[in-house]
Amino acid sequence: MAAPLAYSLIATDLDGTLLRGDDTLSDRSRAALVRAAVAGAQHLVVTGRPAPRVRPLLDDLGSKGLAVCGQGAQVYDVDADRLLFSVTLDRELAETALGKIEAEVGQVYAAVDQDGVDGLTLIEPGYLMPHPTLPAVRVERRDDLWCEPISKVLLRHHALSDDELAEAARGAVGSLASVTMSGPGTVELQPCGVTKATGLALAAEYLGLSRSATIAFGDMPNDIPMFDWAAHGVAMANAHPELKAAADEITTSNEDDGIAVVLERLF
Repeated sequence: MAAPLAYSLIATDLDGTLLRGDDTLSDRSRAALVRAAVAGAQHLVVTGRPAPRVRPLLDDLGSKGLAVCGQGAQVYDVDADRLLFSVTLDRELAETALGKIEAEVGQVYAAVDQDGVDGLTLIEPGYLMPHPTLPAVRVERRDDLWCEPISKVLLRHHALSDDELAEAARGAVGSLASVTMSGPGTVELQPCGVTKATGLALAAEYLGLSRSATIAFGDMPNDIPMFDWAAHGVAMANAHPELKAAADEITTSNEDDGIAVVLERLF
């Protein structure tokens, strides 16, 4: 009789975690995921990217089934190309939150991810995409950001660090929205109470899998709720100090196949 799986659900962030800096998956990491799948484990991408921005990567990964996108605001059915679950950020609240943040720190530059499987990423004048490989549409005025339902707002500041901007934003917006930091140059506002953990829990329930059978991998503070939910949280060597402090284990960096190092040990 085969030994029982230590973990039947493998939840991985993408940027800075599963993917290398050039947005590719190494052969070693791909082989480790295949080996885990053959053993019976399910791989679930849990990312801050919205569904439209993750679809080509999922195709490359050969990923089927579900993915958690938009910091947990979307549960995406890859095969059917549809959202099983989606939460939007109220646009009036988002605009009010931006005003409160700017009252504290001065001008910020904003972008939004629109809701839906074909939603666009819109960026206002002055906003620079932190991830240049992701497509975006530049609009003429901030008001144009609110033309369609959105899943989140992305913020940048010309002088403040990500940590400083995130701290100031949390103090300014209160319960209007949740503030997350998901990567270099990426501070975000999302619907209050929505995290990677809420999306992961919904996807796991849909798949019939439990938190006690889940191992999670990440690199940024937005992965902390996911680590808190999962049975075992693994931070990359390149992870933010806050996530390392919340992790059960620290592996090598994303450039050094940190996920594969752990999966090869487990499977």
